[in-house]
Amino acid sequence: MKTRHQFSLVLQPATLCTQKNQPSRARQREKRRKTMAPVLQSSQPWVEKYRPKQVKDVAYQDEVVRVLTNTLETSSCPHMLFYGPPGTGKTTTALAIAHQLFGPEHYKSRVLELNASDDRGINVVRTKIKDFAAVAVDTRPHHGNYPCPPFKIIILDEADSMTEDAQACNALRRTMETYSKVTRFFFICNYISRIIEPLASRCAKFRFKPLSEEIMSGRILHICKEEGIYLDEKAVSTLGSISQGDLRRAITYLQGAARLYGSSISSDDLINVSGVVPQSAVESFLAACKSGNFDKANKEVSNVISDGYPVSQMVSQLFDVVVEADDISDEQKARICKNMGSVNKCLVDGADEYLQLLDVASNIIKALHNMPEEFSYEC
Repeated sequence: MKTRHQFSLVLQPATLCTQKNQPSRARQREKRRKTMAPVLQSSQPWVEKYRPKQVKDVAYQDEVVRVLTNTLETSSCPHMLFYGPPGTGKTTTALAIAHQLFGPEHYKSRVLELNASDDRGINVVRTKIKDFAAVAVDTRPHHGNYPCPPFKIIILDEADSMTEDAQACNALRRTMETYSKVTRFFFICNYISRIIEPLASRCAKFRFKPLSEEIMSGRILHICKEEGIYLDEKAVSTLGSISQGDLRRAITYLQGAARLYGSSISSDDLINVSGVVPQSAVESFLAACKSGNFDKANKEVSNVISDGYPVSQMVSQLFDVVVEADDISDEQKARICKNMGSVNKCLVDGADEYLQLLDVASNIIKALHNMPEEFSYEC
């Protein structure tokens, strides 16, 4: 029978073998770690990370910033309506005003945010919004770095997507009037025409302009410097053109490309991330239509569908090419653009993409070869 000492001698070689293999395993783990793709340090969306915290930092909206800065100094805030294209700073401005007025201590109790993901039908107007607006606020002067005026703020983002019943109901208008002493409304929308006049007339209106490529380039290069990303001039220009004045979209494309391609990003990388149709595919499509050969045009339509490009994006880019073309007459451009408008409406309504793009190709062929819009058939 083996003693305890003998058992320890038997196990010792295995223990020594295990200890001997530990450094090699550590080296293997380190080698695998180095060969892995680089991981970004922060998982926070850059749109939120670089969102301006103060109204004065909002880019390219000089008139809006000047008026709102004066408003913040007096702490006298009317109902407001911010409208303009997406990604121009509307929501950022509204949030910055609220934060500068109330600070982190009173923000949650004084500000109600509702956006497109919330149910904002007539029942929400009659319950949640009205209940929040009716709550009294402390009118005693506050001591601190924030003015904290004696009213609350209700931010309705994407207000143009509210149901007509919710906008037109007397409950919302009565709430704005009845509780005007203790509640301010901030309406944010892309299309002011979709806000009914009784609401719009009660607000101070602020129009946000699309950002110029120069302003966007400055912000993008600032983010690249902070994140250690290299963009050449062509890539910066491409990012500005594909984002179409939408800074939020540009930052999102940039972060997506950084995650996929690392710290050096080319123009082609940004195009792949954005889902934009390559210019070569657009030009091939238009060339097939110019040839007047329906089979060639149908083949290009099939290629676009098989490659998975969004037809709405294809129509949008094709529109830009047709409008800027020098070898297409004004009458031909008018016929083509009229058809593209109808096709775009059909796509929004859920029509078949292949048939709609084929319709665009057919109408371009007819317009460029001066065929009648309607064919006549003899019985």
